Amino acid sequence: MNCRLLGLLLALLSSCSAWAVLLEPEKVSTAQANVSVLPQHFTIAGLNRDRQIWLYLPPHYQHSTKHYPVLYMHDGQNIFDDATAYAGEWGVDETLNLLSEQGWLDLIVVAIDNDGRHRMTEYSGWDHPRFGRAEGHEYTGFIRSVVKPYIDSHYRTLPGPAFTGIMGSSMGGLISHYAVFNQPGTFGRAGILSPSYWYAEQVFEQTNSSTLPADSRIMLLMGRQEGSEMVGNMLKMAHLLQQQGLEPQQLAIKVVAGEHNEAFWRREFADAVLYLFNPAAFYLRRP
Repeated sequence: MNCRLLGLLLALLSSCSAWAVLLEPEKVSTAQANVSVLPQHFTIAGLNRDRQIWLYLPPHYQHSTKHYPVLYMHDGQNIFDDATAYAGEWGVDETLNLLSEQGWLDLIVVAIDNDGRHRMTEYSGWDHPRFGRAEGHEYTGFIRSVVKPYIDSHYRTLPGPAFTGIMGSSMGGLISHYAVFNQPGTFGRAGILSPSYWYAEQVFEQTNSSTLPADSRIMLLMGRQEGSEMVGNMLKMAHLLQQQGLEPQQLAIKVVAGEHNEAFWRREFADAVLYLFNPAAFYLRRP
């Protein structure tokens, strides 16, 4: 080998970044065959930001004429594919494929990517002294006015609020709470998982002065290991909702063993989605 070439090769291999490039295995997609990424990006009006959107269709969608309920989810990178997930995926596609096979639920899922930089402000309806002006109004309006009309016009959906849910975890739980209270005519189901109620005291004030439609349904979930403040805030919110008259058929409250991570939300997703869209199956599956 040419000595000069050998020297360049050794210099390259001696750098940490070079070793990372050579040794880091390529991530393989774990998304199921019935998951796709929509070919175009969608723009959030008022924020001038584009978003990629993932779509899950039930296993038998292409061979059916049925119309399906729809669940809108945040942090789309983490929902279906380990190759794009920040800290592991939720496995929503694998879980729903199994629930479909078992005859419990057929559901369309629309997952919207976050852009990292603006995640905190887009996922809140209330300003924060550290993170800045709230952009949740624009973000949820984007789902209602841009994404949902596109999905309803291109796929066989059940478009009413009783068949339209929104779900997320952490800040995604906070914006799901905001959406179901501020757009009850759009979202009649909300999966509020490990919600970041610490972000804004106004979420309690607004909830205390609001009334949800009688056919609304909410799942509140928290892991015991997420900390006393997180658990306490969720129980405080649950108490407010119960004071408004929400019955067990409208409000499920779960505090179980779990940490603030994707593995916990993946484990609990089936229960959450069944309570929102097929509560009879939710109760049948419980020990």
